[in-house]
Amino acid sequence: MVTLTANMTVMTAAARKVGVRLKRDYGEVEQLQISRKGPADFVSAADVRTEQKLVEELSHARPDWGFLLEEGGEIKGKDDTTRWIIDPIDGTTNFLHGIPNFAMSIALEEQGKITAALVYEPATEQMFRAEKGGGAFLNDRRMRVSSRQQFRECLFATGIPFMGRGDEDYHDKVLAQVKAVIAVSAGIRRFGSASLDLAYVAAGRFEGFWETGLKPWDIAAGILLVREAGGMVTELSGADRMLKTGSVLAANPHVHQPLGDLVRKAGK
Repeated sequence: MVTLTANMTVMTAAARKVGVRLKRDYGEVEQLQISRKGPADFVSAADVRTEQKLVEELSHARPDWGFLLEEGGEIKGKDDTTRWIIDPIDGTTNFLHGIPNFAMSIALEEQGKITAALVYEPATEQMFRAEKGGGAFLNDRRMRVSSRQQFRECLFATGIPFMGRGDEDYHDKVLAQVKAVIAVSAGIRRFGSASLDLAYVAAGRFEGFWETGLKPWDIAAGILLVREAGGMVTELSGADRMLKTGSVLAANPHVHQPLGDLVRKAGK
């Protein structure tokens, strides 16, 4: 049994407690698929409720810390050097359609650096967690990125835009990147949840993941997971401002640079 630090104990307890209700909500969504009204309003309410409950739980344990929230925006704390970055349901569209690939993402930011991270998948009860300098874990098992080096053996993940996300030029650029990667790899997966994509890179299930246009709450936790599992995370350009730019390239150390070279060339 791995001994948790005080902050990670707070994070895991909050995620598990709130996750029980979210998992029950997910079961309700599956039943609502056949209704005329549809589940969209229900899911929107579940998203807000989950965020509020996480704020309540974390505030109870750490009352002076602030928040950066997908739904609620920024909430200043008395301690302006420390805040939680939260996405209550990353993969809302999956949740809406009764697909179990969705997660809570919670990151702790101190002095502008992510120091603790948790991605929890309630449907499967998989908890991916990491603390800076302490390694990454899936439940109680240590995680490491994969060691595959040959693209023909590698499985990658990315995001694919949808209606209202980007213009035609952006869509064409993404499709060109996908085409370039599928031509040399074992395949691409499109999960619809960036936090899970990053968690799966950390767990060695994907060799790499790239996407642009993301928000801090989509990626803050996942970045630390990958790094603590021995992987590399940068922007597509190679810079290290992912939370500001929303551009992410995460991979094991063997394929990080060649994947970036391939994607950048295809997206020109």
